[in-house]
Amino acid sequence: MLLNCFVLRQFFTLYFLQHHTFILTVLILFAGESSFEVNIEGDSNVITEHSHDGKPRPYLCTVCDKKFTTKDVLKQHKQIHNVDKLYSCTQCEKRFATRRYLRMHMNVHSSKYKCTECGKCFSSNQNLTVHRRIHSGEKPFECTVCSKRFINSANLAKHSRIHSVEKPYKCHECDKVFSVSFSLTTHMRVHTGDKPYKCLLCDKSFSISSNLQSHKRHAHSNRRPYDCRYCGKMFKGSWELKLHVYTHMGAKPYSCRYCSECFRQHQHLKAHLLKSHNEGTWFTCNTCQKKFSRKCDFKKHLLRHEGVKPYVCDECSKSFFTASNMKCHQLKHSDYKQFCCGSCGEYFKHKQNVVRHFNKCSVKLGYVHIFAKQD
Repeated sequence: MLLNCFVLRQFFTLYFLQHHTFILTVLILFAGESSFEVNIEGDSNVITEHSHDGKPRPYLCTVCDKKFTTKDVLKQHKQIHNVDKLYSCTQCEKRFATRRYLRMHMNVHSSKYKCTECGKCFSSNQNLTVHRRIHSGEKPFECTVCSKRFINSANLAKHSRIHSVEKPYKCHECDKVFSVSFSLTTHMRVHTGDKPYKCLLCDKSFSISSNLQSHKRHAHSNRRPYDCRYCGKMFKGSWELKLHVYTHMGAKPYSCRYCSECFRQHQHLKAHLLKSHNEGTWFTCNTCQKKFSRKCDFKKHLLRHEGVKPYVCDECSKSFFTASNMKCHQLKHSDYKQFCCGSCGEYFKHKQNVVRHFNKCSVKLGYVHIFAKQD
């Protein structure tokens, strides 16, 4: 007896249909991680790399935000969300629906597909290729409305909703709306307090995986692959380097819509709007009534009232309220020097030392004190 695959319109025996369906499911699942889409052609039974074929995709998966050309394809795709995740990774406790997905995930831990620029690892060569565009600056996907470019089609699709003002995902707790389902899922953790991503080094928990990865880089790693071409200072992330370069260039890209003030960082603009124009919400301590414009500063302040010092030096066991205080302390135990004099190449542990040295060094060379009024 032959059975019909309603996605590709091919006939199989029951055994081969099950095998065929599994392969197709894998292809559809990993389409969300790249520019691959399922393309149903009336005269050909193929799956092609053709994400912008102009065909309407009115059928939306409410779980992962992927769109499809037909209802049948959407139905087939939804099966990947309904499967129990029985296979668990022994190294990070992530769970997967099949052994194949788990094996692909293990490539991350084995460093099979590792970026030579920043050391980040991926489950496939395809994902590594997309990631490398971050370092090369290649952005092949362009928005037809504002010409903004993106490294993959998924980011372009999400961006396009800014122009259409389409936000179909609504929080039933506070009525806030979102353009993608992932944002709603993450937002719901604000109401539930759920923080499923736990750091194994300090027991700190996070609501999203990217925050955990960022925490590991900043709190538990000394790797700094990004260096400033102007002064030699090294950074853990490209975004930190970008903000730092503004200090050399004098750039202030964030401007206030109410006055002429401009700022180097978006968070500084938000603080200005709150303090000067009463736009936003203060975070107020119920114990001492002190107010904060940033939630992160507010949370750090609360730790002082609670007497909690979650950051512990692994050399001497001294504890600290913040990660930055701990990192500053750890320099005492290390010979690591992250600040470099741009004139003579000498390295220093602390910024104030290299500033003091550079001003003296620049006088000898006949330069002005370019660091004198730097933030």
